[in-house]
Amino acid sequence: RFAVSVGYWKDPYIQYFVRQAKERKAPEINRGYYARVHGVSYLLKAFLKKTECNCQIVNLGAGMDTLFWRLKDENLLPKKYFEVDFPMIVARKIHNIKSKPPLSKPIIESHSGDSLLIDSHSLDSSRYSIVGADLRFSSDLEEKLKKHNLDIHLPTLLVAECVLVYMTPQQSANLLKWAASTFPVAMFINYEQVNMTDRFGQIMIENLQRRQCNLAGVEVCRSLESQRERLLLNGWENAHAIDMMKVYSFLPQADVKRIEELEFLDEKELFEQLMQHYCICWASKESSNL
Repeated sequence: RFAVSVGYWKDPYIQYFVRQAKERKAPEINRGYYARVHGVSYLLKAFLKKTECNCQIVNLGAGMDTLFWRLKDENLLPKKYFEVDFPMIVARKIHNIKSKPPLSKPIIESHSGDSLLIDSHSLDSSRYSIVGADLRFSSDLEEKLKKHNLDIHLPTLLVAECVLVYMTPQQSANLLKWAASTFPVAMFINYEQVNMTDRFGQIMIENLQRRQCNLAGVEVCRSLESQRERLLLNGWENAHAIDMMKVYSFLPQADVKRIEELEFLDEKELFEQLMQHYCICWASKESSNL
């Protein structure tokens, strides 16, 4: 929300979910978010373009994400867009949607067919569904998604941003395996930490632990290679992983120049170190069709 308010990228919907931050966030954090949003969006739009939107997106651990509304504004909605998070988070999101017309109207506009289903822990329209589930139990997850008309035969993009790292390696492996074995044509995008065994990574872990935040899956975040390997070992045919410094260098440089002028960044070295400790990984299956 803070990065959007400074002008890093446009998101007219985030204000309805997140209160304005009281304190300024550090410029290196804002630039990191900028690279994350654009990096994930680049892959996601490539998938939508390739499938001509005849696909579905499953956003895992979606939290207060606003992607559904932004895609609708750009006329890029897939056939169906699913979000999954803990029931408690989902209830909060649904409450916000129900009470804010700029959020509920686009859902109603894109809906066709029978009446819209909204209860405390799920929302289901013909184009958008929010499902309360625990990602550590894939059979429960699949059952709930199918209830909301998940079509396993459609090309499917699954997105997880800073989600897998909170599960044990075994739990995230099960989730990746489930996704690879369920959808014949699929792509997976994962954004999370990497290079976590060096000194900088250790300090990141300690800082998080002090805030009672335990990264149960951090051992898979050893290196870009361990990130790729996890995807390949769990049924994905092709896998790539690049750190966020590299992503930053790939982004349209005119826009990067624009955002670099928004705030003065003193700590260039800190920024680079931070960016080398996050990565985007993506994998596909049946990629001849993608």
